[in-house]
Amino acid sequence: MPTGGRRTTPAEGVSLPAVGEGISVHRVMGTETEYGVMAPALPAANPVLLSSQVVNAYAATLREGLGNLAGTRWDYTDESPLSDARGFVQNRSEAHPSQLTDEPDAPDELTAEQIALERGGSPEAAVLMNLVLDNGARLYVDHAHPEYSSPEVTNPLDAVLWDRAGDHVAGVAMERIGATPGFSPVILYKNNTDNKSVSYGSHENYLVPRSVPFSRIAEALLPFFVSRQVICGAGRVGIGAHHQEAGFQLSQRADFFENEVGLETTVRRPIINTRDEPHAVAEKYRRLHVIIGDANLNEVSTYLKMGTTSLVLSLIEHGLAPVPVLEDPVAALQVISHDPTLRATVRLKDGRELTGLDLQELYCEAAAAALPDDADAQTRDVVDRWQRLLLTLRRDPLEAARQVDWVAKLKVLEAYRARDGLGWADPRLALVDLQYADLRPDRSIYQRLARRGEVDLLVDADDVARAAVEPPRDTRAYFRGRCISQYPAQVVGASWDSLIFDLPGERRLQRVQTREPLRGTAALTEELFDAAVDAEDFLTRLFSGPSRPRGTIGA
Repeated sequence: MPTGGRRTTPAEGVSLPAVGEGISVHRVMGTETEYGVMAPALPAANPVLLSSQVVNAYAATLREGLGNLAGTRWDYTDESPLSDARGFVQNRSEAHPSQLTDEPDAPDELTAEQIALERGGSPEAAVLMNLVLDNGARLYVDHAHPEYSSPEVTNPLDAVLWDRAGDHVAGVAMERIGATPGFSPVILYKNNTDNKSVSYGSHENYLVPRSVPFSRIAEALLPFFVSRQVICGAGRVGIGAHHQEAGFQLSQRADFFENEVGLETTVRRPIINTRDEPHAVAEKYRRLHVIIGDANLNEVSTYLKMGTTSLVLSLIEHGLAPVPVLEDPVAALQVISHDPTLRATVRLKDGRELTGLDLQELYCEAAAAALPDDADAQTRDVVDRWQRLLLTLRRDPLEAARQVDWVAKLKVLEAYRARDGLGWADPRLALVDLQYADLRPDRSIYQRLARRGEVDLLVDADDVARAAVEPPRDTRAYFRGRCISQYPAQVVGASWDSLIFDLPGERRLQRVQTREPLRGTAALTEELFDAAVDAEDFLTRLFSGPSRPRGTIGA
């Protein structure tokens, strides 16, 4: 059916928290995690097939017996992956295939029909490559990996919670596959490399005002991202993209970056990604798409990764960010990563030689100095934790094992090395590295440390399980998640900035735009959802409710 005759919601009148109101960690943000995937009993299994099994296994747990209604297709209408923040659009013929994320369900190696046949079904069998979840997130096959894209949140603590919800979703899918007759167990890993030259991403997204020039954002973030790994690197056994040298380094991703600034994400990876695809009101917002981060299991690492980045963006927006210009940012990224003693220095264009800790302290001191007297509790907590962690790392990195993934991993590895006399080239250490990221509770080294009380936790396990099925209440993710869960038969398409309804008796599909991330919240729509008798009644109330206050969706 055509999607003409669309109804839209207004998107004006709401500002991001803290923009123009002082330094703060609060803004619209989210995470994306590509999980490593493997089936030990099927070493030659196609990773796209395995990834599709993960998506379909989770769909099967959500709505037993609903078939296709277990998944809402992804709507690619508003995606523009070749738009560059530097002011141009890349020619499609020149783009790497991995950049064309606006092409629906087109995995590299297998079509949905082939997957259905390999799974023992007919070509007509329902094979989901995309799933929009009840919590407003997206679970889908991204080339050779299952990927969880979290719903939009407004602060770093919620970012931790809904990021952890993705790990919960992954765990449920693994259990389902393992319990299904005829299927071999699939293992998922929250890491970033197979140590055989392949790297996969753990991305972050932050909304910033479009009024802030992108060049200013890029120049201030380059040295911050180069040095940020000292507080949130995931740690890796091996040096070099092809594991050319023995050793241990701070970051899983550092060796895979080749450029300072660019549009690509899987080839010629840049420290600053320039994709200009806001998934929001383009006139108001720019979405900063961050591809330089590691996949973190430690909750404090994720919290500080998101919180400090949001703080630095706030500094940039207020013209208060330091800009220590590096002589060679890509080389500096790898120099810092390759030295777990944190003593290695990198050269600035002004001639100074600074360590990664020195660079982080420049940003941390700027944030502390700019902190208003009435700063909210979470903003103050991020600054306090940042300060304390930098002091701990400067005193003795191993003392930070409770808060930092790379330190916790190194501490475990050093124990193995001391016990068995292992050199860094010993393949058993690479297996320990992998096992740290294993998402199976009984095999994961990280989860073993958590059960022993050896890492700091920020969110409760019950809250994580709830976040896997419930959306955040203070962003448009609430509207998306409630529509998906309440009207699964009528919502036939969804994206970050719209939903498509197929209503009985309507000749055309009805598109509801959700371009403003701070509309569609529980405060604005929960009563409508609770009062509506069906999807048609809900949309009628949404667009015509005469008694709702000004500023709500449909007003």
